[in-house]
Amino acid sequence: MSNLSNFVKRLRDIMRQDAGVNGDAQRIEQIAWILFLKVYAQKEGDWELGETDYQSIIPEPCRWENWADNSGGHAMTGDKLLDFVNNTLFPVLKGRDIEDKDGNILIPGVHVTPETPIQKAIVQTTFADANNYMKDGVLLRQVIDRIDELDLSDYEESHAFGEIYESILRELQSAGSSGEFYTPRAVTDFMAKMIRPKIGERMADFACGTGGFLVSWLKELKAVSRTTDDVAALGQSVYGIEKKQFPYILCVTNLLLHDVDVPQVYHDNALLQDLLDYTDSDRFDVILMNPPYGGNEKSDVKNHFPSDLASSETADLFMSVILYRLKKNGRAAVILPDGFLFGTDNTKANIKKKLLSECDLHTVIRMPASVFAPYTSITTNILFFDRTGPTKETWFYRLDMPEGYKHFSKTKPMKPEHFAPAMEWWTNRQAIVEDGFDKARKFTLAELEELGYNLDQCGYPHEEEEILDPLDLIQRYQEERASLNAEIDRTLAEITAILERKD
Repeated sequence: MSNLSNFVKRLRDIMRQDAGVNGDAQRIEQIAWILFLKVYAQKEGDWELGETDYQSIIPEPCRWENWADNSGGHAMTGDKLLDFVNNTLFPVLKGRDIEDKDGNILIPGVHVTPETPIQKAIVQTTFADANNYMKDGVLLRQVIDRIDELDLSDYEESHAFGEIYESILRELQSAGSSGEFYTPRAVTDFMAKMIRPKIGERMADFACGTGGFLVSWLKELKAVSRTTDDVAALGQSVYGIEKKQFPYILCVTNLLLHDVDVPQVYHDNALLQDLLDYTDSDRFDVILMNPPYGGNEKSDVKNHFPSDLASSETADLFMSVILYRLKKNGRAAVILPDGFLFGTDNTKANIKKKLLSECDLHTVIRMPASVFAPYTSITTNILFFDRTGPTKETWFYRLDMPEGYKHFSKTKPMKPEHFAPAMEWWTNRQAIVEDGFDKARKFTLAELEELGYNLDQCGYPHEEEEILDPLDLIQRYQEERASLNAEIDRTLAEITAILERKD
């Protein structure tokens, strides 16, 4: 495919002409389901070569090559294409049979049972709540044609497209409330690197979003793989759960693009199982996560947690899940907001006591406020802990903004090299004081207990008001507006959910 770097722009320009697609979030969602089917078709071609008796779960009329492929120039377009997508393709992939007027089945829906292999079941799961937003069949044909031009059988183009796909995911950070599904790759790579993956370990993310932690883990594990068996086992080393449909589609496609033929990613809510029911088979060697925060789950979700851990804050609930699902001698790296660190309510205190008494919280990395801009300006932290025994001492390290940066943004995002000071300090830990403030310091368990389990240490000094150039000021206001809009969207969604439950 020529001019691969303009791939996303070309698709966006086409969809902007369609009255049914509103905003970047819907444009990315539209790209997502089409791209999934293209990638899945490529994978099925590989599986058919490797398995002589391979049978697709997708009925023939709905397989990519029979409706989307326009290599002969005679594929459906206009109203005919729109009618097929809305009234045949989507119903079939969601599991509904297409029947004639006498009730005879013309095209069977995709039906999944507990015995259906994961690599086939993901088709129905992916389309369970997917939507086609486009209303113009001619424009839809143009989008499909652009995506069909991708030659994913070509190693170089497939690898290059992996980078393009990452740019699609990055768009989520500025796409309203969808930004909650994406953790900057510099952050996931740093956490995976510092956790030091080992062959044979299994890693989990119980709110995996678009799969950033899973992919960063695979990249680090691949670097230490030595044999063909090691490489072949990579795909079995990751496990994910994602509650929302849109990021689930993106995650499955992400893993397929990274040669995970059987993505063990489930469209589910990790908070809906009783904590006390977990057994050793439900636990993992490593957990890497950025739990959702700032939201509230339905009141009955608390029933799955012991009363002393039953919080209304999602980040707290996920932290409890992590503590119950981390294996003995396992390792974890988790992103949590400042509210968890300094929170003094009984539930947060109980979770922190459990963390410090059952795990070794050896390191807390404080991150700048704008890491997740413009989605949110909430300051976040990375907690590194091992299930090797109770905490004896905890190091805190403040990662300052790199030189030349006032704040991170869409045009100036956080980069892997920005973690270099933290990585250098990690291997040679020592206390650091700058301008009278602790930048790095070690606290004993007794000191943390004395502080009432307040983990808000080595934080950021109060910054003087910045005087920005006019263009920088405009950009700052635009990002703050996007962050505020995302917060409003989340709040309205919570209010709507409460009202719907009352009805």
